[in-house]
Amino acid sequence: TTTTTITRKVSHYNIPLKKLQRENALYQNKQKNSEEKFNYLRDEVAARLVSRLEMISSDYEFPVAVEIGCGNGSFLNHLEINPGIKKLIMCDSSAKVIDSLPKKKIKEFPDQNQTIEIETLVCDEDNLPFEPASVNLVISNLSLHWSNDPQKILSKIKKILVPNGVFIGAVFGGETLDELRTSFALAEQEREGGVGIHVSPMLGAADVGDLLVQSGFSLPTVDVDRIEFEYEDLFVLMNHLQGMGETNASLRRRQFVGKDTFIATAAIYNQIYGRNYEGRHSIPATFEVIHMIGWSPHHSQQKPRAPTSNPTFSLRDLSDDSIFEINEQGDAKKKPI
Repeated sequence: TTTTTITRKVSHYNIPLKKLQRENALYQNKQKNSEEKFNYLRDEVAARLVSRLEMISSDYEFPVAVEIGCGNGSFLNHLEINPGIKKLIMCDSSAKVIDSLPKKKIKEFPDQNQTIEIETLVCDEDNLPFEPASVNLVISNLSLHWSNDPQKILSKIKKILVPNGVFIGAVFGGETLDELRTSFALAEQEREGGVGIHVSPMLGAADVGDLLVQSGFSLPTVDVDRIEFEYEDLFVLMNHLQGMGETNASLRRRQFVGKDTFIATAAIYNQIYGRNYEGRHSIPATFEVIHMIGWSPHHSQQKPRAPTSNPTFSLRDLSDDSIFEINEQGDAKKKPI
């Protein structure tokens, strides 16, 4: 008797819906008096990715770099110095997103007397049209958390990297929008006697580390930031999530939420998490950002050391937890913690 086992990947996200959400966000950001209004989170994470790249780029050059899910071009915009990139290929699955990018083909760095050649390309994250061992650096800023098969994408990234090439990325973690998740659950339990899915499921830090190893990366590094923004109320928060293109795209999401349930959610959110400071009321929304670095294996790389029982350094030392306040114009202002 022959036994055949069939394994099937479980899909969590509606990818065409997510593409549509991001294209709608692009339109929303281009409305009069709201340009870049909702890109502050992507910009903040891009700046942190750039800082991580700068910490390792002094010893490397990157003749060819690829950015996956480039969105509004935040990564390129935050390059104040050239970290050794000769050519940057900016990829996105949406032709509308690519068409919205500036048409400049060169970014100049006068102080360094250097330039980066820029190309744009429409392609899906799981179908990267690059030859094996042809890319020196891959960047991903808040894109891969919507993948139904992140290991497949990471394996393809590792395949296109040259030996000793590097991947640097950031995704939302499982504690993202935990306040919203909790408030919706309590409101639905009270009003409807059940709980739906309103915040898409996300990976944890341990999951990301495992995925890097399983995809064949060496010297994996994972660290976590918690970035908090303050909003006037739940309705403003939901409007900003829509403008970011980060609303729920779960295949199991509820298609409709009743007015009573939504108002109850706003009231519970205010009651549990609401803040009053100098006469101004606000609610917090926390975004857990998981940063990852993985290298394509090479003989010159150092070998992992045996773990020590008395570590002197923690990855938590790399984290940069922050709180931001969203003003009436939609600008994000950093607050002291």
